[in-house]
Amino acid sequence: MLMSLPCLALAATSLREANERTRRFVQQTMTEQRIPGLQVAVIKDGRVVLSERYGYANVENKVPVTATTRFPINSATKAFTGVAMMQLAQAGRVDLDAPVSRYLDDLPAAWRAIRVRQLLGHTSGLPDIVDQNGSIGAGPEAAAWQAVKARPLEAPIGERFAYNQTNYGLLAQIIVKQTQMPYEQYLAQRQFAVVGMPLTTFGDSYDLVANAATIYSHSPRGTLAKDDAHRMSRWVYDIPYSLWAGGGIQTTADELSRWLIALSNGRLIDQDHLQRMWTPEKVNSGADGAWGAGWPVLRAAPPRQVAGIGGARAAFVVYPDEGLAVVVLTNLAGANPQRFVGKIAEFYAPLKPAASR
Repeated sequence: MLMSLPCLALAATSLREANERTRRFVQQTMTEQRIPGLQVAVIKDGRVVLSERYGYANVENKVPVTATTRFPINSATKAFTGVAMMQLAQAGRVDLDAPVSRYLDDLPAAWRAIRVRQLLGHTSGLPDIVDQNGSIGAGPEAAAWQAVKARPLEAPIGERFAYNQTNYGLLAQIIVKQTQMPYEQYLAQRQFAVVGMPLTTFGDSYDLVANAATIYSHSPRGTLAKDDAHRMSRWVYDIPYSLWAGGGIQTTADELSRWLIALSNGRLIDQDHLQRMWTPEKVNSGADGAWGAGWPVLRAAPPRQVAGIGGARAAFVVYPDEGLAVVVLTNLAGANPQRFVGKIAEFYAPLKPAASR
C-alpha cells in the first residue's frame, strides 16, 4: 500500500532527523574517544540513507578521511568467509554437516570428525594458531601450522563456543580446494565484482595498500615519557596470508554497504542459506553458540541482530527484521564501534520497515 503524502512527508522528516542525530552523535563520540578518523553508513530498506566521513586517515600528515579511504575490518572478514561457504553449500560443492576430513587431507586424527559448520561457528574445540599477543610466532607460517596441529584439542568437538583463528585458516583451505583458486581471488570474483567493490582488497600494516587509513592507539606503551598514558601512537597489526579469511580485508563503508544490500537482496546467496548463516550454531547441549556461520549473532530472536566485528575498531550490525544496517569503520584500536552502533540504530527505530508501512 502506498503511503499518503502526509505519511511520506513525516517519513522524510523523521529520516532527516535520524541522520542529523547520527551526525551529532558520531562527532561527539569521536571527540570523547579521541577517534582520529571514521566512516559511517546507514542502510534503510535496501538503500543507503546516510554516508559520512570525518577526521583524519593519517593524523601526522593531516590527510583527511574520504569516501575512498580504505579501513581494515579485521575479524569482520569472517562474515565474507561465511558468505563464501554458503555460496559453496548452495552450489552443492560443500556440505556444511560433513566432517572437515572430507575436504582436507593431512589433518590430525583428532581434527577429522569436526564438522565444517563447527569451524564456522567456533565450536570445533581446536587450539588457536594465534597466541594471546595476536601472533603466530616468530617463524614461518608453515611452522606455525605444524605446531598447532601437534597440540591437543582444547575442548571436545561441539562442546562449547571458543573463538579462534585456526577455524578460519582451515575454511580458507577448503575454499581453495573446492574452487581451485586462491581464497582472495574467489572473493574478488564471486563477491567483490558481483557487488561492485573495486577498492576492497587484502593486507595488513606491512602491506603497501594505497589510500589505507593509518591505525592508531591510545594504549600506554610503557615508556618513560611523562605523557605515555595519554598520547596517540601507531598501532601495527599483522594478518598472515594463511589467515586472511579470518581478518584480512580492507574496504570502505560505502562498499560494505553495497555488499550488505546485495546480501539481503539475494544477489550473493539465496534466502534459505542467508537464514542458515545467521542462525546460531548449537553446542552439544542444544544451547545456542554465540556465532552463526561467520557472523556473531547478537540477538537470535526477533528483532534479530547479526554483526561483523573486527580489530576493536570496525563493526557493522544488521537488523534484518527492521530493514536496517549500520556500518562504522574507524582507525583507532580500542574504539570498539560495536558498543555504540546500537545507539545509531535507535535513531532510525521510529522508521518502520517498508513492508509494514
